[in-house]
Amino acid sequence: MRIVVTGANGLIGWQARARLHASNCAASFKGALPPYDVVALDHASFNDDVALNAAVAGADAVLHFAGVNRAADDVLESENPALARRLVAACRTVGAEPHIVYANSTHAASDTPYGRGKRLASEVFSAFTDRYTNLILPHIFGEGARPDYNNVTATLIDRILAGQTPQVNPEGQVQLLHAGSAAQTAIHAATNRFAGDLAPEAHPMSVPELLDKLEGFHALYSANIYPDLSNAFDLALFNTYRAATYPERWPRPLKLNTDSRGTLFEAVKGGGGGQSFFSTTRPGVTRGDHFHLNKVERFLVVQGEAVIRIRKVLTDEIREYRVSGEAPAPVDMPTLHTHSIENVGQGPLLTLFWTHDMFDPQHPDTYADKVIP
Repeated sequence: MRIVVTGANGLIGWQARARLHASNCAASFKGALPPYDVVALDHASFNDDVALNAAVAGADAVLHFAGVNRAADDVLESENPALARRLVAACRTVGAEPHIVYANSTHAASDTPYGRGKRLASEVFSAFTDRYTNLILPHIFGEGARPDYNNVTATLIDRILAGQTPQVNPEGQVQLLHAGSAAQTAIHAATNRFAGDLAPEAHPMSVPELLDKLEGFHALYSANIYPDLSNAFDLALFNTYRAATYPERWPRPLKLNTDSRGTLFEAVKGGGGGQSFFSTTRPGVTRGDHFHLNKVERFLVVQGEAVIRIRKVLTDEIREYRVSGEAPAPVDMPTLHTHSIENVGQGPLLTLFWTHDMFDPQHPDTYADKVIP
């Protein structure tokens, strides 16, 4: 299935591409053909007729996440429908009839420049085809969100990590939806040809409540304690917070209690359960080379020398962390980042791994993807 993702480098666009990539990785691991041919378009591609026409030619679906949400009022009102018209014109030029999923907003019902622009863009698509999903989204949060860019969750996390006390509107309210959930809903709508309005259920809370929860995460995590991760919303929010701690805040040295008998340290605390296991790795051997969509995972070398490598999915930059059993310091794997651990020492490597949930072979949430392609 050929799927075009516009706004491919934005928050929901990248999350959608990562999930499509995960499906392809899972198929390849089983020796099957990848189910998706993904075409990524950034905002600039809408100014290139050749690129836009080539992208939509033969497309089975378009996930349209490209848009403008910060600009002068006249641009806010005109640019989103203009992008819709450009996309429709390209489809007409090449004779494409894809199912279109449009990332609309709850603000489309409001009489504001942004609301009117989003509403008009939806009308452009619905006039073009009945193969259309009007995906009505609330406040979005998730890994990769930018602070100070119309994302209250990312902004609050940024301030908390900077050691600041954010000032919030005590009357402020948000309806929160994880970007991964929004992306998966869009993919499901496209692959199942769902037509009409689709409004995923959001998590309502006040902005002060959101701040309290994020500050609670930070206080616990700074003390090397995981919060209770049994609730799906809390897990998504905690993974969003964790992702913002990379790359500068890792590895994290542990408190070592040493006396004449040896050394004692606490490896993992909290999390509401989970699973721990050890592995031995021979010199020169690499483990991992996979990523997770939801799983919280900790690597802690307790003997030997290793390099942990982490790469954000669908990007090229690789972060390396040298760790040693002589100075135990865990590295937690951010979701949507492929990771590996290599024994670079002369002897066996002994590593403790911890995840927040029990391994389910039917739903492993593990996607093979080499850190160094």
